[in-house]
Amino acid sequence: MRKILSIDGGGIRGIIPSLLLDYLEGQTGKPIAELFDLCVGTSSGGITALGLAQHDEVGRPKYSAHDLAAFFENSGAKIFKKTVWRNIRSAGGVLDELYSAKPLEGALRKYYGRTRLGDTLGSTMVTTYDIEARRTLFLKSWHPDHEAVLCRDAARATSAAPTYFEPALISVQGQARALVDGGVFVNSPVVSAYAEALKLYPGEPLLVVSLGTGELVRPIPYESAKDWGQAGWVMPLLDCMFDGATKAANHQMRMFLGDMYFRLQVSLDEANDDMDDASSANIHNLKRIADRLISENQKTLDRLLLLLS
Repeated sequence: MRKILSIDGGGIRGIIPSLLLDYLEGQTGKPIAELFDLCVGTSSGGITALGLAQHDEVGRPKYSAHDLAAFFENSGAKIFKKTVWRNIRSAGGVLDELYSAKPLEGALRKYYGRTRLGDTLGSTMVTTYDIEARRTLFLKSWHPDHEAVLCRDAARATSAAPTYFEPALISVQGQARALVDGGVFVNSPVVSAYAEALKLYPGEPLLVVSLGTGELVRPIPYESAKDWGQAGWVMPLLDCMFDGATKAANHQMRMFLGDMYFRLQVSLDEANDDMDDASSANIHNLKRIADRLISENQKTLDRLLLLLS
């Protein structure tokens, strides 16, 4: 049986699935790269998937899931650093991106160095969208056209969320591609992961695990939304797109695989659902929510652990 892992996007909320993966590694005594045959991620999920696929000089995983959780906790405040001048210049993200991409690029350079997609452990895929060619682009570690793409560039592209960071201009087969966060079309990449698995492992039984970054619960009041124009809808629209696409993908996968599909998600009722709230208080709350996700899904996790062993 082939085991597939899909990780949603969610900015700083990526700490939630990272901590759940840390639990799986702790319970099995195995790294994620050994537990799953294919790992797919969007945005922060792509950063996690690529991080868990790095290896050291002897071919062992370079980072644990705990290390990836630490990445979000330790780098988040630098990546999502708010400055008064940039907020004024961007008009709150309406006229320009909210954040400089340099801290994000520096953090990715530190973690991934010059490792190429083709050098990673197992099979790894991240989602992006080419704004010039107007087409989706799935960067795959096993694809001959993508093997030479640097992991840090792939991570930068899949996390280039519109309004937050400028598009990533990266080289793919010697051609510059202008790429943005794959979340604009598939924030939960589980259906895409399933489709790739069908091609990679034809005729083999599949187990698919999909990890969320917290379900949005903050309502959008009609009385507020009815008077919004383009500027007012920018950020709420992104949230609606990401949330709606995620729920649709979850429904589809349950129809496809039934009991061999595991969706692990938690309500964000105890933390700020903003993708860029990297305050120490919110990170503390997100870690507490991750603990709650594990405790509330213990029976499901016990069954999953049996299938992964």
